[in-house]
Amino acid sequence: MVPLLLLLPLLCEGFLQEIPGYELRVQGLVTVQEGLCVHVPCSFSHPWGLWFSPGILYTYWYRHGDNTTHDDLVATNNPEKFVKEEFQDRFLLTDSKANDCSLSIRDARMRDTGTYFFRMERGDFVKYNYKKKMLELQVTALTDKPDIHIPEPLKAGHPTQLICSLPGACKWGNPLTFFWEGDALESLNPNTLHSSVLTFTPRPKDHGTSLTCQVKYTRSSMITQRTIWLNVFYAPQNLTIGISFRNVTAIKILQTTFALPIPEGKAVRLLCEADSNPPAELSWFRGSPALKSTPISSTGTLELPRVGTAEEGEFSCRARHRLGSQTLSLSLSVLFSLQLLGPSCSWEDQGLHCSCSSRAQPAPSLRWRLGAGLLEGNHSNASCRVTSRSAGPWANSSLSLSQELSPGLRLSCEANNVHGAQSAAVLLLPGKSVSQAGVVPAALGGAGVMALLSLCLCLLFLYIVRARRKPAAGRPQVRDGEDPVMGTATWVSGGVSLHSGPHRPPDQALSDGADPPSGEQQELQYANLSFHGMRLRESQDQEATSSPVYSEIKKTSK
Repeated sequence: MVPLLLLLPLLCEGFLQEIPGYELRVQGLVTVQEGLCVHVPCSFSHPWGLWFSPGILYTYWYRHGDNTTHDDLVATNNPEKFVKEEFQDRFLLTDSKANDCSLSIRDARMRDTGTYFFRMERGDFVKYNYKKKMLELQVTALTDKPDIHIPEPLKAGHPTQLICSLPGACKWGNPLTFFWEGDALESLNPNTLHSSVLTFTPRPKDHGTSLTCQVKYTRSSMITQRTIWLNVFYAPQNLTIGISFRNVTAIKILQTTFALPIPEGKAVRLLCEADSNPPAELSWFRGSPALKSTPISSTGTLELPRVGTAEEGEFSCRARHRLGSQTLSLSLSVLFSLQLLGPSCSWEDQGLHCSCSSRAQPAPSLRWRLGAGLLEGNHSNASCRVTSRSAGPWANSSLSLSQELSPGLRLSCEANNVHGAQSAAVLLLPGKSVSQAGVVPAALGGAGVMALLSLCLCLLFLYIVRARRKPAAGRPQVRDGEDPVMGTATWVSGGVSLHSGPHRPPDQALSDGADPPSGEQQELQYANLSFHGMRLRESQDQEATSSPVYSEIKKTSK
């Protein structure tokens, strides 16, 4: 054993690094960002013997290069020693009874960068500097940003709390000041924004907006912050249905129910859209969607290639979401173009009876015009009765006249709705009233008419052949018996007049005096057969009366 008298000078000078039993366990390099805190675990051991003094154990940390005989301390548990002012309350030792030399560093500063060594003292004789292994501290610029903790997913309408913290900041370090900012906080009291805990209720419009937590050191100018984008879950809202024709959106509807008129035969695309997070599941139903209804489309798009009566009715779009669902419906109706059928007239015992029908969507209205008078609605008197009814897209009307009619009287049926109007006219030609002869004379008269009709058709065929062989040379002259409008010849035989000429629709007929194309061969496309004053064959001494049994029908559209 080394004599005690020889060990004492070495202990006092601290040159026992080579003596077994003195060991320091500490991390060689420690890095900390400016303004943050770090804990450096450390433990030490020293030999123990009877010759050691059982005095109090004191521990010290010095900066490498400082004199241990002076009070250039960084940290110590000796109450009689003084620590440099710049390290006071920032470099702290933990309990040293268990040979613990751990060091807690708070609010690290750039000038703290350097090398530090540990020293222990026990009594008056044991004093040792552990310089064989020292601590190297490196302070870097602050780059850490605050952490924003969201305890649970954000749901629109549900209050929630956000927690802002700065990793590396210690409880007893430099006080921190927090500040929150963002569009989602516009309705909050500004005094509630200076806390590390923020309580607010997100809204659907807050989804995707930014929220910033800013942290500032109270005793310095250092500021760090973090910005996040809110992910707010919300149920479907602003459900809309867009209607497009040929891939061009024509209208968007927002109401709960909507009536949509579509022309018959049109191709329509219905596009349903909803604002929600996450996106809602969109589907189309015929009618209102029941609990287990099968959708006709499992997407937001519904194609109707050709709209007809089968497509009339209600269509509903449903946006289903885990936070709630929304439904929007429209009622599709088919628009039929205005069609007029009639009028059809016949003489009966009671007088003249006419009927007229029209089909359209919206349903049309019908009325009669007799000369300058207007007959509409349902009414009845001694000389006239009008009966009108409608069912779906059809409207029907009948007219019965028992009064004596003037020659050349004009009778027309008019149909109209919001999309247009049409009319058809009946011109009653003058003549005598029909004699009510027996059945046999009437049958003989009918046979005569059929024979005469066959003769007329033969004449018409010969005229066609002759007209095709003979080229037209300029404008033909109109002679007696020819039609100046149609440019046709007229034969009269036994009360039957036959008109033939090029066919033209009523609204495209040539006006009086118009020239047909010169140098072109006229092609027969139209034939008109008229019966004038047909008489039933009776005895010559019996005077027969005649009546206008022929009506010329003209249709016009407005």
